[in-house]
Amino acid sequence: MNVLVTGAGGFVGKYLIQQLQAEKQNLFAVKLPHETLSVQNVAISNLDLLDGNSVKAYLEAYRPDEIYHLAAQSSVAISWKDPQKTVDVNIKGTLNLLDAVRTVENYNPKILLIGSGEEYGFPLDSTKAIKEDEPLKPVNIYAVTKACQNMIGAVYAKAYGMNLVMVRAFNHIGAGQSSVFVAADFAKQIAQMEAGLQPPVMKVGNLSAKRDFSDVRDVVRAYTLLMQHGTAGTTYNIGSGQAVSIQELLDILIGFSQVTVTIQQDSQKMRPVDVPLIEADISRLQNDTGWNPLYSLKDTLYSVLEYERQQIQKP
Repeated sequence: MNVLVTGAGGFVGKYLIQQLQAEKQNLFAVKLPHETLSVQNVAISNLDLLDGNSVKAYLEAYRPDEIYHLAAQSSVAISWKDPQKTVDVNIKGTLNLLDAVRTVENYNPKILLIGSGEEYGFPLDSTKAIKEDEPLKPVNIYAVTKACQNMIGAVYAKAYGMNLVMVRAFNHIGAGQSSVFVAADFAKQIAQMEAGLQPPVMKVGNLSAKRDFSDVRDVVRAYTLLMQHGTAGTTYNIGSGQAVSIQELLDILIGFSQVTVTIQQDSQKMRPVDVPLIEADISRLQNDTGWNPLYSLKDTLYSVLEYERQQIQKP
């Protein structure tokens, strides 16, 4: 079984490769030239998904049986600052991949398209976990592009008989994540405070928002289970099924801190529009795959902080 991971140089890609290696798959990975990826027993290539001809040539050469499409501009904050890039990568890049698959002769791999819980926006009933049939009301540029990607996937699955499974992954965190994301941002600041590199003042955005956080290792395990057991043309939520406030996440990390931390709100960290509560209903995922999370939020956050501490200590 030949398995391709796009966006393999990103945060999630490295964890997915580890999961697939544990499952003994024959792995191929594509990344952008400026990204680094150092893993054994993986055929790594540079590939720009915005170059449709190169994408088709790659698929014709390697013909992977399964494609995990992780390549994306995945930061909400960056999407506000650079909407054009976000649209190009998340919509045009996905279209190039799907059209390449569609036009390669005698070729119909199984494809997992990675979307986001951000697609739902403000839920109709904020007291309930969000099901996959919830109307989509995205309130940021990143979410709009992912909602569009999902709709394109559903159309291509139906119109062309493509073996596409779509997911909406809610917030996932882990060691090595970029500090543009909230848990890594808090952890990096704490590590710098402990090392005396910044005053013990935590700069924060909106702490009242509640989000559904999962360990990235749990998320990639859900991806591989859906690749095997997911129904083509169907969308699956992936999350913990339990929302917690950003304040609670911060409190857990501060509880691990070796210094006394003062909180200070930073207007630069506030989003123009922010959804108060996002929580996933994961019953469809569980019913079809038997998946359940293995890692607690505390354990995950501790691993994030330890990673940031190690980065400070490196010469």
